[in-house]
Amino acid sequence: MPKRPAIQSHEWFVVSIAFAYFFCVLAAYYVIRPVRDQLSAAVGSTALPIFYAATFVVTLALAPVFGALVARFPRRKFVPAVYLFFLIGMLAFIPLFQMQEAIGARLLGSIFFVWVSVFNLFVVAVFWSFMADLLDAEQAHRLFPVIALGGTLGAIAGPAMTRSLNTIIGVSGLLVVSSLLLGLAIACIFALSAWSRRHPIAGDEHRDTRVIGGSFIAGAIETLKSPLMRRLALLMLLGDAVGTVIYALLADYSGATYATREARINFSANVDFYANLLQVVLQLGLTRTLLVRYGPAPPLALDGAIKALMLAGLTIFSGAWIAVVAVVTRASAYGVFKPAIDAAYTRVDAETRYKTKNFIDTSVWRFGDLVVTSSFNLLRGLGTSVPGFAVLAMIAAGCSGWVGWRAAKMLPENEPTKSTGAAANAPECAN
Repeated sequence: MPKRPAIQSHEWFVVSIAFAYFFCVLAAYYVIRPVRDQLSAAVGSTALPIFYAATFVVTLALAPVFGALVARFPRRKFVPAVYLFFLIGMLAFIPLFQMQEAIGARLLGSIFFVWVSVFNLFVVAVFWSFMADLLDAEQAHRLFPVIALGGTLGAIAGPAMTRSLNTIIGVSGLLVVSSLLLGLAIACIFALSAWSRRHPIAGDEHRDTRVIGGSFIAGAIETLKSPLMRRLALLMLLGDAVGTVIYALLADYSGATYATREARINFSANVDFYANLLQVVLQLGLTRTLLVRYGPAPPLALDGAIKALMLAGLTIFSGAWIAVVAVVTRASAYGVFKPAIDAAYTRVDAETRYKTKNFIDTSVWRFGDLVVTSSFNLLRGLGTSVPGFAVLAMIAAGCSGWVGWRAAKMLPENEPTKSTGAAANAPECAN
């Protein structure tokens, strides 16, 4: 059988626009992420459970709203609507930061932390749901690592812009930059929808105009009743446990080492910058080859192994080593784990692709943040030190690799060409 080219002639347009779309999404996030992260560094990891509790509540409240949009409107309407909502919200923070003295820096910072944390998960989850609905499984294995590279470059450009512009335009200016990038992302969505109508997937020619239908809480129900979705949710929780422990330790190190907000913002931007550079290497040199040849199981297992190895080093070294651990594990999480797990969703029906995936990627993730940060504080109160946390996170990383391997083996061999359940019986949108 002849080897298929990495990108076929009719795919160059969709890859280019999806590449630009994800670049804009992650650049929009990473421009403002250091502003959020400097707050957690300033107050210390002990405050993280409060922040994540608020984030979890807001995420849980928005999940059925998103589910209702998915149930009632075709994707060409509800996908851009999600980004427009966050664009408007981003602009609304500009006058709030200009009134920071009247509002209070801590209160405004706390609200902004929650907003950015919710924004991040929803815009990225919707992006990958859209991609999984736009391409078939074979295309996903070939193209997702290339498309993900666009996000990686955006994640490099974002903190680079923040480092350059932070002292010039301030937080309000960074919000404007983020909003402009979201506007460009919306333009990309419309271009991809038009491409989809010209290049439909065989057997499911109306993906762009169909209304998925079903219950607005179908994502939560499917997560609980499906063995595959339960494993994917557990995989998300294990990965989140590793990432959140490292994030908390990094926040404590940053707060103890850097005295000013500007210094903490720059430190966070540097960690993001180098993590995303390494992510490029992993995506191009490793992940795509593994996905095309073997599917998602090996990358998911490899991600767990990389994280466990780095955490083993944390049991020996301390201080600035936590920054190295953060760089490598973030690069693996987004350069190896994410393309593999998101490619898996091409093999499920549309309702699962949007509602269940979004529920797992937002509500389940933020629930994990809350549980992990609360447990972190409890264990620290009992005397657990950095090596102890490293060992616990290392165990979670090893379990993540094993669960990821098993979950990938449960995936259907072929993706469904038509939606099942309520989505299959839903009428197509007339316009």
